[in-house]
Amino acid sequence: MRIGCPREIKDHEYRVGLVPAAVKAYVKSGNEVFMEKGAGLGSGISDPEYVSAGARIIESAGEVWAHSDMIVKVKEPLAAEYGFMKPGQIVYTYFHFAADRQLMLACMDRRIAALAYETVQEADGSLPLLKPMSEVAGRMAPIVGAFYLARINGGRGVLPTGVPGVAPANVLVVGGGTVGSNAARVAAGFGARVTILDINLDTLEHLGNIMPPNVFPIFGDSHTLEAGLREADITIGAVLIPGAQAPKLIKRRHLKIMKPGSVFVDVAIDQGGCSESSRPTSHTDPVYVVDDVIHYCVANMPGAYARTSTFALNNRTLAYGLSIACNGIEKACLQKPALLKGLNLYKGSITFMPIAESFKLTRHYRNPQEALRA
Repeated sequence: MRIGCPREIKDHEYRVGLVPAAVKAYVKSGNEVFMEKGAGLGSGISDPEYVSAGARIIESAGEVWAHSDMIVKVKEPLAAEYGFMKPGQIVYTYFHFAADRQLMLACMDRRIAALAYETVQEADGSLPLLKPMSEVAGRMAPIVGAFYLARINGGRGVLPTGVPGVAPANVLVVGGGTVGSNAARVAAGFGARVTILDINLDTLEHLGNIMPPNVFPIFGDSHTLEAGLREADITIGAVLIPGAQAPKLIKRRHLKIMKPGSVFVDVAIDQGGCSESSRPTSHTDPVYVVDDVIHYCVANMPGAYARTSTFALNNRTLAYGLSIACNGIEKACLQKPALLKGLNLYKGSITFMPIAESFKLTRHYRNPQEALRA
């Protein structure tokens, strides 16, 4: 199979879909790899490194897309890339369709096979291709929150660590999954007082067993949410429903009870955000203020730490990508149930029900196994 990896064009997106070791693995398995010129520079990877691994360097993104049966990316195709997609082409990347109707309709119209990292799901419920970037974003969230909490950046002027005689910041983490647990651990490392809200009692028990003593896992209901929001200096949104829109747990009215100058980091923004006041921002213009609460809603947070993120992502995506490249999308998905759950669109049909339900387009849903066998 011919594998293409174009340069990412999202605002300040410096990650890249393939590292040289991944290129070497694809080539060793009998595939051809085409890299767009300069695609890896943002992650500190030069074109000669890719050439040494067996890739062919292509001058333009359009040529990469045109030459390739399968595209390996990091972020969803943007409008400027819609015209490059061709019927039957496999696009293997993060899509987050539930937050972007235009993208979904464009991919349906182009009749691609959209294999979404974020919904590949193993039998134990784990999301192996979402996990590495959730870890990065979770660990970033308290760092970002601490930065904007500084008075010179518009915040309350509270040092998260505290000092002798002065209490540290209160950090509220809404959601105890991969993002939430990583955020809580870093915030606890600052010395902050951390509260994690979750509705899964088994998750809360697990967090209670593994977290430092300044982290308090608490059952998340409307009362504990409001109490946490009143006290928080930094609030981190970390809720997830795989492949579906994030629930709007933080209402607009809640902002009135939050501390003026507090910071809200919505890591769930890729899936639409978990606050009614959330809207996507970029690394160029990352924050805005609503009711005196600073909102950080950057939709590609891990792009800021591109090299770490790129290598962490490739460590996870390569094995699944090789299965697709060596067997074809149909055979790979039918043989691997985890990949089948990652198939969001196939040749004009929606093959992942949460997306169809998000946009009330269930009439366009087709069972993925039936679609592939047809």
